[in-house]
Parts: sequence; C-alpha cells; structure tokens
Amino acid sequence: MSSSETAQAAADTSDPRAGLRAVASLRGLTDTLELKQVEAALRAGMTWQQIADHLGVSRQAVHKKYAKRVDQTIPVPRRRT
Repeated sequence: MSSSETAQAAADTSDPRAGLRAVASLRGLTDTLELKQVEAALRAGMTWQQIADHLGVSRQAVHKKYAKRVDQTIPVPRRRT
C-alpha cells in the first residue's frame, strides 16, 4: 500500500480497525522520516535547539528522543554557554 493509500485509509472512519492500523503505519513512517531529517540537520551543522524550533518542540524533547538514535559518527554541535 502506498503512503497516499495509507493516508486515505487512516482518514476513512467507516472501518476503525483498518484506520487504526493505517495510523500506526503512518506513525512508523513519520518516525523514520523524522530521524533521517534530524540526522541530515545535524550533518548540516544545525544545533539541537534549531532542530527543535523547526519541529515545534523543546530542545530537551528532541535531544531525549534522538540523541541515542542518530548515527553516532555524525559530529553533533555542542550547546554554547
């Protein structure tokens, strides 16, 4: 099933079981895509604060979610004091 078909299934409320499965599938895809973008942002030299600002969350939230999941070979900019 394509992403657009999955999104259509998630929006269709006539079969909640299928809709919930589709939502779970989209959540997994979104998590994968978000991790790839966070890694790309770190490679581009963005800070955790900049990434958080673009995601609309706190620096602490994005760091907690991704600090141990990102590719450990990526040099992560340190916070300025």
